[in-house]
Amino acid sequence: MPFFVVHEHHSKHLHYDFRLEMDGVLKSWAVPKGPSMDPVDKRLAIQVDDHPLEYRVFEGIIPEGYYGAGAVVVWDSGMYEPLKGDPGGGKYEFILHGKKLKGAFVLTRLKGKTKEWLLIKKKDVYAMTPYLIKPQLTPAILKTMKEKIPPCNLEESA
Repeated sequence: MPFFVVHEHHSKHLHYDFRLEMDGVLKSWAVPKGPSMDPVDKRLAIQVDDHPLEYRVFEGIIPEGYYGAGAVVVWDSGMYEPLKGDPGGGKYEFILHGKKLKGAFVLTRLKGKTKEWLLIKKKDVYAMTPYLIKPQLTPAILKTMKEKIPPCNLEESA
């Protein structure tokens, strides 16, 4: 089974990077409000550049002056089962086996858009209503990270 990861990303604005292992890379979407376990929530997911597989375990500080500067931690991860469709076709259904995210989901591209999708939890035994997403990094933890953890050296990892 391929893996997935969700990064909590404190850049200009807090958002969550939803990533699926596919074709040797991490297909990635920025989800401003984060994924939800509530089938009523239709979360905007902006498709971004593919990332290397090594990003699945990345946590740290992206230095100022680089794209996505800010603190990043793994919010959830696990394996997933493809069900039907594919992102190239504009609709992709899958089952997540994570610590926080479980069960069936669908990514569906908005009509007439190339990068704008919706990430939706399907109704199943794992659905929770209402669902409140909780960031792992509190303001105090963010401050400590920025003071005590040196920014990653992106030149070495390139």
